[in-house]
Amino acid sequence: MPEPVSPIAPELRRPRLLRQQWRDVCFLHWAVDPAVVAPFMPPGVEPDVFEGQTYVGLVAFRMVGTGLVRGPAVPWLGSFLETNVRLYSVDATGRRGVVFRSLDTDRAAVVGIARTVFGLPYRWAWMRFRRSGPERDYVARLRRPGERVRSRIVVRAGREVLDGALDRFLTARWALHVQRFGRAWYLRNTHEPWPLRSAELVALDDGLLASVGFDGLAQRPPDHVAFSAGVRVTFTLPEVLPRDGETQSR
Repeated sequence: MPEPVSPIAPELRRPRLLRQQWRDVCFLHWAVDPAVVAPFMPPGVEPDVFEGQTYVGLVAFRMVGTGLVRGPAVPWLGSFLETNVRLYSVDATGRRGVVFRSLDTDRAAVVGIARTVFGLPYRWAWMRFRRSGPERDYVARLRRPGERVRSRIVVRAGREVLDGALDRFLTARWALHVQRFGRAWYLRNTHEPWPLRSAELVALDDGLLASVGFDGLAQRPPDHVAFSAGVRVTFTLPEVLPRDGETQSR
């Protein structure tokens, strides 16, 4: 059985590796049939479902102060913009997480390090963020010769606090699953409970979803929109998930 969904992170084992802040976080989510996302799951990992459906997320934010837990933020690495497309996952041990279809950023060094060390599907992009009162404007354009893939998201942050079952299912995620060297890896994080608020989608012109296999999804309104001022995050070292017939302590 999958572990319970909780806004309180489980205790993070040591050693702790990285720290960073996620700020001005915009969440857009579309409900889809789990069969749509199943082909994108690592081995031994399945789509996580809520009331029979799973979700595709388009998440834009500012990354601030990335660095080693016991060191200063790295000037050439520490702060940048990011927009990702993510899915919701559960492994054979019942641990929930996310699976990234793409992570787009304006920091080339992040792309190289994250792809090489963790196998994460980072892509280099030109990006811009603007804030005007309650509105947040996120723009991304992939740096790919001969290919024009861009995204613009504008949301207006509301005041209503969101803390329902679906809100928690989509945001109370304490790990990611990633395929690396033919195995599924599990990478844990911890942070304070999300200060999640309502939001209104003002504008959406997105090609990032289609670029990773979700054609037409951005043509309909998202089923869930939310905003958060952000959280402080810590990551531990990744674990390799067992194959069928192997065992692993939790």
